[in-house]
Amino acid sequence: MPVLKQLAAGALLVSTTLFINACSKDDNQGKARIQVALTDDPGDFKAVYIDVQDVNVNYNDNDDNGWQTLAGFKKGRYNLLTLVNDKDTVLADAEILSGTIKEIRLVLGDNNWVVTNGGDSVKLQTPSGQSSGVKLKINMPVSGGILYKLLLDFDVAKSIHEAGNSGKYILKPVIRTILEAQGGSIQGVVLPAILPSSVLLLSGTDTVASTYSGLGGGYMLKGVAAGTYSLHYISVDPTLQPAVKQNVTVETGKVTKIDTLTLVR
Repeated sequence: MPVLKQLAAGALLVSTTLFINACSKDDNQGKARIQVALTDDPGDFKAVYIDVQDVNVNYNDNDDNGWQTLAGFKKGRYNLLTLVNDKDTVLADAEILSGTIKEIRLVLGDNNWVVTNGGDSVKLQTPSGQSSGVKLKINMPVSGGILYKLLLDFDVAKSIHEAGNSGKYILKPVIRTILEAQGGSIQGVVLPAILPSSVLLLSGTDTVASTYSGLGGGYMLKGVAAGTYSLHYISVDPTLQPAVKQNVTVETGKVTKIDTLTLVR
């Protein structure tokens, strides 16, 4: 099997540091993962800069508590007009609990500006009622082991209003939310678990995803496009023979469970 021999040669470069990382990573296999991205419908300006300070999610209907900040959040100012025509930027990429996401909150700072077609930079005025953040209803379930993408589609034309003919502009964000599963996931166990094994997902001869086994030999590949693949297992221990599982089917929004596989000498 020439593909396996080639992959096995690379697997021998994996150090014992991989095993330490794998142990800590194993704890997150039952959680969902969410990527929050910002995009824009164009407006009649040269630039629109939005000061994003935080992104929170809420799992309950109580607006006074339950808000959780997403890990890996990227605070900063974003020019919305560079995020048009299906372009977006990821604001957060985090592991989250499974369950139903009730709301998301986009917390904006006060450093929001527009550049008019005449070239003037004008600071946006924000109503005081929005100081707690822009709250958006989601009411959609997320399942453990699945990667989701939440797209915040910022409508500039409806969000920015000129205050009469004063040259001042008011920001009242109008944002559409789109939450979708990004493919499916594969979960299984490869033994023996004394040292980690590389787990590679191939479509033909092309590697489309890879990971390594963690504590107890568990592994998970997330965000895999729907289709049929082969799984390749290569232990760090060179005395163990690589193995292949053919015809692994992945469906969007589902976790494909693989029977435990034991590598032999």
